[in-house]
Amino acid sequence: MSKVDLARDGELGMPGFPAPPEAYDQVADVTAAQLGNAGLGLLMAVVSLLLVRPPAARWLRRSVVGVSWLGVAMVGAGVMGFGARAAGVAPGLGDTPPHPATAVAALVVGALWVGGWSVAAAGATRGGRATGASGAP
Repeated sequence: MSKVDLARDGELGMPGFPAPPEAYDQVADVTAAQLGNAGLGLLMAVVSLLLVRPPAARWLRRSVVGVSWLGVAMVGAGVMGFGARAAGVAPGLGDTPPHPATAVAALVVGALWVGGWSVAAAGATRGGRATGASGAP
């Protein structure tokens, strides 16, 4: 939802972490870019929900689990990068956030997302190994 709000306002970045002014020079259409990010977030949510009841087809189940682990790694890297930016230990990633409380809230949500998604992906990974092609143990 936050990306849709940012798209509506024509802003780059994420809650608590506004993009530097020079970033706007690199993006032709801020609204489209943020709506694309919102769409990617929605796709990530759908993939994570598929872990609750993995598809029966082995190739699809493996694809969902593989995409999930890739998503966990990407979101986890983002949380670490934004955390380093917020702590001021990575000035190359941007200025420290102007609103620390919002930034911390965004980082907590990201960390919870990574943790929950990791648990679901690990469960689906173990479940796929424990069953055969027909789904029977």
